Amino acid sequence: MKTKQQVLYLVMVIGAVAGFIASFWQLLDKLQLLKNSHVALSCNLNSVFNCTNILNSHQSSVFGFPNALMCVIMFTIALVAGLIGMGGAGIAKGLRFFFQFLAFFTVVFGLWYLWESIFNVGALCIFCVFCFSGVLLINFAWLRINYKDYPLSKKCSLWLSKSIAHGADIFLWILIGLVVVAEALIKFVK
Repeated sequence: MKTKQQVLYLVMVIGAVAGFIASFWQLLDKLQLLKNSHVALSCNLNSVFNCTNILNSHQSSVFGFPNALMCVIMFTIALVAGLIGMGGAGIAKGLRFFFQFLAFFTVVFGLWYLWESIFNVGALCIFCVFCFSGVLLINFAWLRINYKDYPLSKKCSLWLSKSIAHGADIFLWILIGLVVVAEALIKFVK
């Protein structure tokens, strides 16, 4: 029988696998695009879901290399951590906090990237949507795994425990996802 922690690590693995596949596929498409700028990418579904427009934008290589490469690395780290946790092995608190920081950085980066895609580039990449969904699952799992170890006051710790027990964190992650959907609807539905 799996413990609650192992189930959370399973959620992390699911998010990491979804995100890894999407970001790896996006990386392959970016490489195809670099070889031939006129190639028809498989993720070009219509004028809204158009990976070519996204991958050709400067926002797709913020740090000088394709964002998809960063995502492949982050999802690999989350996958390994999730598999370790699913196996019942413990991960040191400091390392768990570091992994959670990476996941949180990625969700903030993803929000920025989706905003840029929707409002400045004027398109969405279907792979980015799957990556962002994976990042939300990973952040959900890390929050639930780590919250008891946060260095909070007793009052804050009690509030956080009650909030998580009542599912407020689930509401938060769903709300973040709905904000992205609302952004897209505002921009693309006329």
